[in-house]
Amino acid sequence: MAKRVGLALGSNVGDRLANLRKARDMLRALAPVDVHFEQAPVYQSEPVGCPPGSPDFFNTVVELDYVGKPHELLASAQGIEFHLGRESVRERNAPRVIDIDLLYFDDLVMEGDILTLPHPRLTHRLFVLQPLADIRPHLVLPGDRATIAEHLRRIDSGERALTLVQATW
Repeated sequence: MAKRVGLALGSNVGDRLANLRKARDMLRALAPVDVHFEQAPVYQSEPVGCPPGSPDFFNTVVELDYVGKPHELLASAQGIEFHLGRESVRERNAPRVIDIDLLYFDDLVMEGDILTLPHPRLTHRLFVLQPLADIRPHLVLPGDRATIAEHLRRIDSGERALTLVQATW
């Protein structure tokens, strides 16, 4: 049975929009044919927790129906990252061609060394909350009481305001 999952995509190296498109298309190929797939607008954001001088990111969120287990999706997402040129050994939060984070996996709550769901920093990052609110403002994450839109209204992350890059892509 398919599960509704959300993934955050970010890129701050090379042709950022093209990198997001390639990752989106490869993620879409993981979903069964003719099922739910949604993509948020693309925003430009400042790098958070990255080395000094890191370029700005393009960020978005996609949501899709997925048949499989969370760790299988994580492995597929990591495979897409490496296929698109992400380096395996790098400085923490260093600039990267593509970054894919699993945000939620239907109503699953799990905590592990490799994967925690929902993503523990999801509601603390403007560059994730804004695109997610564009496609799922009324989503309430498992174990939470507030909607994504409510989290977005209350966020005080200190991040610079996002810039809309492309509404449809």
